[in-house]
Amino acid sequence: MAAGKRFALLLCAKDTDYVKSNYGGYYGVFVGMLADEGETWDVYRVEGGEFPDDKAIGEYNGFVISGSCGDAHGDDVWILGRALGGKTGRAISGWDIGVRTIHFSSSSSSKLFTSLKLPSPLSVIECHRDEVWEVPAKAEVIAWSDKTGVEMFRYGDHIMGIQGHPEYTKDILLHLVDLLLHRNMIMDSYADEVKARVESSEPDRGAWKKLCISFLKGGL
Repeated sequence: MAAGKRFALLLCAKDTDYVKSNYGGYYGVFVGMLADEGETWDVYRVEGGEFPDDKAIGEYNGFVISGSCGDAHGDDVWILGRALGGKTGRAISGWDIGVRTIHFSSSSSSKLFTSLKLPSPLSVIECHRDEVWEVPAKAEVIAWSDKTGVEMFRYGDHIMGIQGHPEYTKDILLHLVDLLLHRNMIMDSYADEVKARVESSEPDRGAWKKLCISFLKGGL
C-alpha cells in the first residue's frame, strides 16, 4: 500500500456517456486500475486546457497521461513521444483495434518481469491509427508487436509510454468501435471483424495492472 501518496491523471480525452454512466468517466477507469487505499488522485482535463500549476507539480508522486482521440502528430502539447523529442505519425498499416500480443525486448524483459514474475508475451487492448515512428533520444524501445514497432518505450526510470490501453475493458473497446463506426472512421466490415476477434480473446489486464502500478509507484 502506498498510503498518503498523491498522483494526478492528465486526461486527454472527453468522457463518453457510456464511460460516464458505467465507470464514472475515464478518471474512474484509471483510478479503478491504479489506485490504492489511502492515496489521493487528482484529475486535470488537459484536453480542455487544464494543467497542474508549476508549483504543484512537486507535490505529486507520479503522473498518468491518458490516451486521446487527437492526432499524435498534431500540435497538442500533451503528446508524450513528441514532448520528449520523438516523431509520431499515421500508422502505415492502418488502424489497430482489438487485443494484440505484445513482445518485450530481451534487454528489458529481465528487468521488467523477473521481479514481478509476469508472463511474457502479454496481450493488451489496442485502439489507434497513429504510432511512434522514432523514440526520443535516450529512450529505449521495450516492447513491439507484429503490427506496431514501438508498443512501449522507457525513458530512464521515471517515464514509460504504452501504445495500448491496459486500462480498457472489452466493453469499453466495443463501445469505442461503435463510436468510430458511427463517425464513419471505420468500415462496417472492419467493425464486425474487430468485434468477432475481441469476443474470442482476453487481454492480460491483471499483469498489466501489476506492471503499471509497479512502475508508477517505484517498484521497478
